[in-house]
Amino acid sequence: MTVTIPIPDIALTPGSTITIANLSWEDFETLLNDLGEKRNTRLSYYQGHLEIMSPLAIHERPHRIIAYIITTILEIQGRNWEDFGSTTLKRANVAGVEPDTCFYIAYAALVQGCTNLSLEKYPPPDLAIECDVTSRTTLKAYTAIKVPEVWVYQNHQLTVYILENDHYQTVENSLTFPNFPVTHLIPQLVQQAIKQGTRPMLQQLKQEIMNNE
Repeated sequence: MTVTIPIPDIALTPGSTITIANLSWEDFETLLNDLGEKRNTRLSYYQGHLEIMSPLAIHERPHRIIAYIITTILEIQGRNWEDFGSTTLKRANVAGVEPDTCFYIAYAALVQGCTNLSLEKYPPPDLAIECDVTSRTTLKAYTAIKVPEVWVYQNHQLTVYILENDHYQTVENSLTFPNFPVTHLIPQLVQQAIKQGTRPMLQQLKQEIMNNE
């Protein structure tokens, strides 16, 4: 006898991942609607392959700290931004992914007032942040959606991926922050915030940036 359990009824333990093959785009869209927005799972879909991840609690803090660092630098630089968090990014019939957080910076003005993001109408975010993700499905989804820059923070290290000729290349210098050594700076600042507090870390960062201008 075959037992079928609806995906929304599957309880994932924190830190676990399940994969599903041969899932149609229509079923993926239905699943998104069934799961709703108030959940603690992250989904990535690419050409029929679905991964559902339930992050650990320790997964959440680094990406929030990184988001604070990003907005602090942008504020000092006088640059606009819009933070779209873990909004589902979709390219119909091909890919869907939910970043830990994502930012519009160069295109911030285009998405002002947007409450229902559609990549058929708007460009993809300039920058997406992922923590503890090594999945090929996730990076393939970002490639299909054409997010220009993806940061992956894992094991206290930051890897920067830049989209070039429809492939991601790992680089040392960020497109978004070319004058900052982010691959070295971000891990140090994340650990500093965890040990000393986020606010003191950001205050010190502001002071150092202003002193170097």
